[in-house]
Amino acid sequence: MTLHDYLDFWMKEYVDLKLEPNTYYNYESTIRNHIAPHLGKYKVKSLTPHVLQQFINLKTREGYARQTLSIIIGILSKALNHAVYPYKYIKENPMHYVELMKDKKRKPTREELKLQTKENLRLINSILDEEHPFYLPFHIGLHCGLRVGEVCGLEWKHINFEEMTLEVEQQLVGIKDENGKAQWQPRPPKSKAGYRTIPFGNTLAEMLKRIKKAQIENRLKYSEFYQKDSEHDYVCKKENGEHCTPSVIKYNTRKISEKLNISFNDHSLRHTHATTLIENGPPVKTVQKRLGHSRAAVTEDRYVHLTEKMARDAANIFDSFAQDI
Repeated sequence: MTLHDYLDFWMKEYVDLKLEPNTYYNYESTIRNHIAPHLGKYKVKSLTPHVLQQFINLKTREGYARQTLSIIIGILSKALNHAVYPYKYIKENPMHYVELMKDKKRKPTREELKLQTKENLRLINSILDEEHPFYLPFHIGLHCGLRVGEVCGLEWKHINFEEMTLEVEQQLVGIKDENGKAQWQPRPPKSKAGYRTIPFGNTLAEMLKRIKKAQIENRLKYSEFYQKDSEHDYVCKKENGEHCTPSVIKYNTRKISEKLNISFNDHSLRHTHATTLIENGPPVKTVQKRLGHSRAAVTEDRYVHLTEKMARDAANIFDSFAQDI
């Protein structure tokens, strides 16, 4: 049996039945884009630590993020564990001897993370009116640093106008139906850290109030043609009530990037939110909880090295101190 055929079998008989639909979707994408093109032709019994280590080293040299490499290793390790038991196709898992080598590549730059300047943010905002499907996702992403799926999964019951907070307790995930088409459904966050309460300011509060009022008016305007969801009252909707999905956001960020000739994607707002906070004083632990990272080290590794302002502030602070010596 080839690894390609075995992974097809494993996805159907284990992943689809045992794991969350969004995990299945992520596994399928990783196998299709990364694992199958390189290793799919190998017989499962012919896979050796040498072959697998070379594959991981190749992906490392190609510059893939450490998180992506860890996901690839995790999928192969779990799949081949099951090939040992209960399926008994092989006697030992060759992935036990494979290592993720230390990544000597420099950390991502501001350009690679597509961090946005104030000028770029003003440009984007200038072409978005309140009826635009990306208007509210843009501002929620910028003000709160939510992941795209979390923005789309936000419901009005999660907004507390008195406390000026929003609750993150679900994300919108694409789950493939029998025809291979993604159906967007709410699912819990991947980890405990994903559940969080995020305070927001007056600017976003006023936007949310205006949008909520407009949605009530649109429901009356469209009457029976309004696409009302009987179970979920999503915050981010189109004028006709259709909920805004990650696909809609991805499409709009691509069109904006092309129209304004700027480097911008659906993760830019989250990255910009994080670095802006870190540059302006809150403890990293506070930013970590706001972003939903499991550990402060994750936040530090990704963002702290980008903050030139912090480095300059540190120099200025000490310079002020040293003048009195």
